Amino acid sequence: MVGAVGGGTNAAAAAPGEADTVTGLTAEHRRDPLGVDADRPRFGWRMRSSARGRSQGAYQILVASSPDKLTVARADVWDSGRVRSADSVAVRYAGKPLRASTRYHWTVTVWDAEGRPVGTASPAFFETGLMSTDGVRGWEGAQWIGMKGKTPNSAGAPMLRKEVELKDAGSGRNLPRVREARLYVSALGVYEACVNGRRLTVPQDGGTTTELLPPGWTNYDARLNYLTYDVTDLVTRESDVTLAVVLGNGWYNGRISDGSTYYSQDGNVLAVKAKLLIRYTDGTAQTVVTEPDGGWKATDSGPYRADDIYDGQTYDARMELPGWTAHGFDDSAWSDVERVAFDDKYPDVQLLAYPGETARLMPKWDRRPESITVATGVTGQDGSPNGKGRIVVDPARTVTDPAKAANASVTIGSGETVVFDMGQNMVGVARYRLRGPAGARVEFRFGEMLNDDSAGADGPEGSVYRANLRSAKATSTYILKGDRNGETHQDSLTFYGFRYVSVTATDTVTVTGLTGKVATSAIREIGTVTTNDPDINRLASNIRWGQRGNYLWVPTDCPQRDERLGWTGDTQVFATTGLYNVDAGVFLSHFQETVVDSAVIYGEDKAQFTGVAPGGRYNFPGGGSGWADAGVIVPWTVWQMTGDATVVKDNWPAMTRYLDWIRQQTGDTYAGQGSLTGDWLAPQKTSAQMMSDIYYGYSTRLMARMASAIGRPEEGKAYDRLFGRIKQAFIAKYLSTGGGTVTVRSSLGEASPIEPGADPNQKTEDNSQSALLWVLKLGFYETQAQRRVLVGLLADNIGNDEAYKAAHPNSSRVRYAENTLSVGFLGVNVLAPVLTDEGRADLAYKLLHQDALPSWLYSAKNGATTVWERWNSYSTEDGFGPVSMNSFNHYAYGAIMEWMYAYMAGIARDPESPGFKHFLLQPHIDPTGGITQVSASHESPYGEIRSAWKLEDRGRDIVYDVVVPANSEATLRLPAASADSVREGRTPLARAEGARFIAQTDGLYVCRLLSGRYRITAKLR
Repeated sequence: MVGAVGGGTNAAAAAPGEADTVTGLTAEHRRDPLGVDADRPRFGWRMRSSARGRSQGAYQILVASSPDKLTVARADVWDSGRVRSADSVAVRYAGKPLRASTRYHWTVTVWDAEGRPVGTASPAFFETGLMSTDGVRGWEGAQWIGMKGKTPNSAGAPMLRKEVELKDAGSGRNLPRVREARLYVSALGVYEACVNGRRLTVPQDGGTTTELLPPGWTNYDARLNYLTYDVTDLVTRESDVTLAVVLGNGWYNGRISDGSTYYSQDGNVLAVKAKLLIRYTDGTAQTVVTEPDGGWKATDSGPYRADDIYDGQTYDARMELPGWTAHGFDDSAWSDVERVAFDDKYPDVQLLAYPGETARLMPKWDRRPESITVATGVTGQDGSPNGKGRIVVDPARTVTDPAKAANASVTIGSGETVVFDMGQNMVGVARYRLRGPAGARVEFRFGEMLNDDSAGADGPEGSVYRANLRSAKATSTYILKGDRNGETHQDSLTFYGFRYVSVTATDTVTVTGLTGKVATSAIREIGTVTTNDPDINRLASNIRWGQRGNYLWVPTDCPQRDERLGWTGDTQVFATTGLYNVDAGVFLSHFQETVVDSAVIYGEDKAQFTGVAPGGRYNFPGGGSGWADAGVIVPWTVWQMTGDATVVKDNWPAMTRYLDWIRQQTGDTYAGQGSLTGDWLAPQKTSAQMMSDIYYGYSTRLMARMASAIGRPEEGKAYDRLFGRIKQAFIAKYLSTGGGTVTVRSSLGEASPIEPGADPNQKTEDNSQSALLWVLKLGFYETQAQRRVLVGLLADNIGNDEAYKAAHPNSSRVRYAENTLSVGFLGVNVLAPVLTDEGRADLAYKLLHQDALPSWLYSAKNGATTVWERWNSYSTEDGFGPVSMNSFNHYAYGAIMEWMYAYMAGIARDPESPGFKHFLLQPHIDPTGGITQVSASHESPYGEIRSAWKLEDRGRDIVYDVVVPANSEATLRLPAASADSVREGRTPLARAEGARFIAQTDGLYVCRLLSGRYRITAKLR
């Protein structure tokens, strides 16, 4: 949502001499969106100015039925009038009622705070969808249809088609004159759709691309999404229109939905619901809808033989039906279709327009092989440490030069294997070209790692490791038709998480041009952080790739094994990092709706937010703290990062139900609901109940802040009082202050009882890292003296020197190196921020640079290209970690990037001014000297913020370049030896235009910066 306000424009503050403009127009946080179902869409825009300190004083929005009517005199839909306001984020439409399936054009004129005109934006548009929720209104009789007599889970994907003659609009050539055409489509399952022989595409990066697995994943018995496509170009100049759809099982009919209320052991019937609306230049219209008696035909005898989210896809090219998606195909032998009685079973399901950008293939991130290894067998089993031996490599066909491997062809025979290394763990599908005899069966098996000779390996050294996929087969199977010119394919009804592709065949085949096609919902990246340290840059890249892979329709935990679920704890921990990196506000807001649906369907008393959303697989009853709290934390985070409080207002009833429910469970003990997960996968164990009590306090504090912001001050006060009681109960139970010392009794209770691979003999410990961090973050102490002691305890724990180990011989910390972290999922995102806030940025940087276990760089040192689930998922010394829970693409620990933006680079939000209307510039210099240069940017709702610093003169000077976008301002906190040394050019910054000096204390220069570009220098010593 942050970046969507910019709608794809990098709207940094203008360079000197650049004209003032209004740009980045968005409706519902998207640029020129189709299928908007909002009655009162939210508008956004940005002003751009070369002048410093320029802010918006007023705006006027015009909405009209055509671009030529966007004038004050002719605007026929809405004229807001001149509104005195600085608002430019989520400004609500307040004009005439909007009609369904209608394009509206709009613009905005902006004046600055002095009343001077800034400019009028180039016109933008938004187009409404069907503007209904019941799946009836606006659908003109469209029904859910599937192949008649098709038994669920029987071989072959349903393929449906309908051919219709277009209306003769009197052109004299018996051809219609189409003005516009829209296709609205949803599925029970997933779909691949074509119009007139061409697959549907969506705009992307100046071209087009295809989506993967639309319409995504929801709680199917609560809500479904439909998508809108502009198919005008596919219909124009045609005399007929042919609609064709392939239906896949997706998340609706597979093991991934086991345990869900809509799951059926016997399988669910797949179905499609669609409406094609064609409007002609003479003002008439024609519709084509899915209906059982409307001439639709279906078959399952095509090439799509099997598909499953976990297991992959089987495609038999011998069974292709050439031309079936286009005009003139003979479908007379196909089956009829029938109505699927989904509405009868779930009459209250809502059918809504998908509100954001869909998951799609991103060609700019395609990956080609970096090496190709051909194995002809296995040798050395008897002498190998794990008894599995190693692959026998054919050097003649093996390619190790990345430049050559990217385009090499390789021929293999039966009994041979070729392993492609894509160089990057990614998510999506493989595209490949094959040549071989008809009937040859080629299997592409996907994995994230190669086997070594360790005990955890599941095959010979050099083969693809797949044990961590558990029961997921993750295999793309292609059966050749024998085309002498070659055959090209990529799966469309599943996805894979992989770096390596292992290929075998039943006959001699040649593989050419294998490409990793990246699929993601994180399509527009709006933030960057780079440093002079290549290891830190690798970490940032790993985090970014992890987000790309796990933001796929829903924020998942992992993309490769038999899980791939919307774990809510992972989501909330990573949400701020995710929103710094990517325009993901709509994505997370939509997920929050799913979280609320899941609470009603699966949560205790229809109030508790769940550990997984959507679906019921692995949804644990009972204590859900840290995971269930995502229902509060995600709205807070989206609001803070985007400045749009809609997500808070819309979810307020569900959030209050959740907090009320906890209070009903624990009453005046003010304890949390309990936690089955605790500080998940932490090397040092903390009481799970303590983490629950902490999260109860944290969610309550967030509720107090959100209540006040949405006009509920009395509720805010009530939550403040509740927070105070939780704090006192926590201190009484967990804070021991006897004998002049302070102890956080984080050993009171067991750690997670369900953590796979945990040492059953490892006990919870007092003064654990996560406990100390959260106590400091929430202020769960009584005096500043206690606070100082707690900071010292935390520093000692992290430092973990010989004296500490000697004093704590029974601690898990004795096994690890100095300056290592020991937190799990619920401590990782607060670790570095709390340290820095408490004046120990030195420790935060030491942890950042550490590459011994446990640390962020440990995985990078051991070859990671994404973030791992476990700190010890793999090492070159010890091999693979516990296979029962060992994903090599699991983004939760990537939450450190939030600190990299907000503290290392210094682009930090101000909680009192959500959306970066006012923000903090607080770069923290690396006391270890490892990083001497940082450059970062984040595209805020007001434009691109830039913060870049470098040290000069052997660390004595700092040069700081910053951009504050127009209509926003910042408070700068810059390290400096003296106020006089802080300058812009030769002028003291305090006297520079746009700067307002505040203070110089404790080596920190503080001032207010109005919008503009600044280059600031300062003496550090």
